[in-house]
Parts: sequence; structure tokens; C-alpha cells
Amino acid sequence: MSSAVVAAAEPWTTEAALPAEVPLNERDGRYLRAAIALADRGRSRGNRPFGAVLVSPDDEVMGEAWCNTTETGDCTGHAETGLVRAVSPRYSREQLAAATLYSSGEPCVMCAGAIFWSNVRRVVYGIDAQRLRVFRGERLDQRDAELSCRDVFNASPYAIECVGPALIEEASQSHRGAWKL
Repeated sequence: MSSAVVAAAEPWTTEAALPAEVPLNERDGRYLRAAIALADRGRSRGNRPFGAVLVSPDDEVMGEAWCNTTETGDCTGHAETGLVRAVSPRYSREQLAAATLYSSGEPCVMCAGAIFWSNVRRVVYGIDAQRLRVFRGERLDQRDAELSCRDVFNASPYAIECVGPALIEEASQSHRGAWKL
């Protein structure tokens, strides 16, 4: 495929300032793909395409969620926030600290805050916020606060490992045609 065709298909491909894709091991790739599948499930139900999975160190899926803002009318019904709401009453703060949260997209400011409050200490995400903004366009009802989840995590009194963007092409698929132009 020519570079002109690639640039037309993905407007971000010509910008050098975008975050580089991070390679993943088999385990992280498997669970990130599960989060991407949840994003697709949420989209098929009329929601925005975001999914999240929380996994313990011994591969127990502790919870999973997709964005349900359209279904519920709850503007805080993002995948990561919904996941935190579901798991935090069921698991201790120590268990949550040892878990990894996999998100199909870079967590927004609200979701990063929920992750911080839950005590989850490791996050792996797919498409980054900068690339996601290309899909969202300039409509105000689709815009986000332009602050990286890393900024929120870096303000934490304890370390929160943040891995991403990863599987960018796979994570981008959920967003193609999903946003209003």
C-alpha cells in the first residue's frame, strides 16, 4: 500500500509527535484483545466503543465492562469506571493493587481517577487519546479533556504502571465509523 493511501486512511500516520506503539507479551495481548472485544460488544448495543477487563496475577478475570452511556443515559458509564464500580466492593484494595486493568482505549481523566481511587496499580491500553481524537472529530459532544491518563497517574502518591498504546490497529477498528462526523 502506498504511503499516500495509508495517510488518507489514518490521518495520524504522518504526525511524528504521536506516542509510539508498545509491544506486549502474550498475556497482555490476550487480555487487551478481550477488552477490545468488549468495546465491540458495547458498540453493537449502541454505545461508544470502549471495553475494559480486570485480571488478577493468576489470570482470574475479576470483572469486565463496556461503555454503557447510551443504554443507561449515565454520562459516567465509561468502561473503566463501570468496571471499578463492579469490582471494588468484591475485592480488597490489596487484591486490586495486584491486578492489571486492560482498556481498549487510553483511560480518560474520569476513568484514570477511578483507577487511582480503586488502588489498581497497572493499566494496559490500546488506542491512545491523540489517535482517538481523530475519530471523535471536533464535535463538542464527542470531545474529551485533553489530559493524558499518565498525568493523573503521575499525581498519585504511589506508582501506577501505564503500558500503551498497544495493538493500535486492532484497537482502532472499534472506532471506524462509530463516531458522528
